[in-house]
Amino acid sequence: MPLSFAPGEAYHFDWSHEVVLIDGATTTIKVAHVRLCHSRMFFVRAYPRETQEMVFDAHDRAFAFFKGTCTRGIYDNMKTAVETIFVGKERLYNRRFLQMASHYLVEPVACTPASGWEKGQVESQVGTVRQRFFSPRVRVKSYEELNAWLLDKCIASARSSKHPELTDKTIWEVFQEERPHLVPYAGRFDGFHSLPAAVSKTCLVRFDNNKYSVAATAVGRPVEIRAYAERIEIRQEGRLVGDHPRHFGRDRTIYNPWHYVPVLLRKPGALRNGAPFKDWVLPGALEQIRRKLQGSSDGDRQMVKVLGAVLTEGVPAVQKACAEALSQGVHSADVILNILSRRRDPEPPPLLLTSPALRLTHEPVADCARYDLLRRAS
Repeated sequence: MPLSFAPGEAYHFDWSHEVVLIDGATTTIKVAHVRLCHSRMFFVRAYPRETQEMVFDAHDRAFAFFKGTCTRGIYDNMKTAVETIFVGKERLYNRRFLQMASHYLVEPVACTPASGWEKGQVESQVGTVRQRFFSPRVRVKSYEELNAWLLDKCIASARSSKHPELTDKTIWEVFQEERPHLVPYAGRFDGFHSLPAAVSKTCLVRFDNNKYSVAATAVGRPVEIRAYAERIEIRQEGRLVGDHPRHFGRDRTIYNPWHYVPVLLRKPGALRNGAPFKDWVLPGALEQIRRKLQGSSDGDRQMVKVLGAVLTEGVPAVQKACAEALSQGVHSADVILNILSRRRDPEPPPLLLTSPALRLTHEPVADCARYDLLRRAS
């Protein structure tokens, strides 16, 4: 049955699997497809997985690109959205998926199982995109490069393709006419997948076959991992204790050396051979100080003192103190800490001007000889 949709009425969402070469390695990627049913404008983005946080990210990027969304979203019964299928169109949707739909003011509608024709536009789009975009096999350096290329291809295709119903206009032109009818873009949904984790004695948490470092103060208490499409956040009692770009390989350990600075204060010798500090390049003047101290017998201990100051003063303040010390031709930790102390202590209060009416007519004269008179009198 031919279907017709009003501007801003509905969009289709689906996934496809494609094969590309990323940094020389043959990789099977997951491609999210979003298609506006009226204008046929589409958006595609590649991901390593089809997990829920990827679904959230794909929706947000598509709606940001469209500058709005439709009142209905038509899906198949993907597990990241639908938990239970009832008779007819009744569904029990995932709680987080419903939160996303509410954020964007979208009513989700699930297709009948094994009835792909109910979202035939996006089903057809999958084949078209595979033929036009991924044949021959695409070669890129990273997902970032691939997704930038895919976005350009989407726009170029829409500008050059005629609309199947309004044949005197391109898809891009109809899309521009549909934009005012879209529900305005509500801003980014905080789309993360949350799970609890334990912190090891080496300040690491395990997630998705990799390990990530957290602040040393978090050891011994449980944390919450918030997994986003491109990064992970680690929180403890609402406080951020770790933030890393997300990695999708296996058996990797991702360190943030600053997480281990409190440990260095107790074990300064670890600065030389500690795994978190391998190939650690410090910013600006801090790195210059470190290189100069490497020639000293107690260079590591002095550098740890400087790094420890970052915990209380912050990187910008320590950077300025290091730069001032270098400009004076010195690189001692004590000098840098002294500079920080002088900048931290408030300046003396300004002298108060005395009113002329309060000035003494005869100001007292300091005369210590008066005490000699007292001594002789006794």
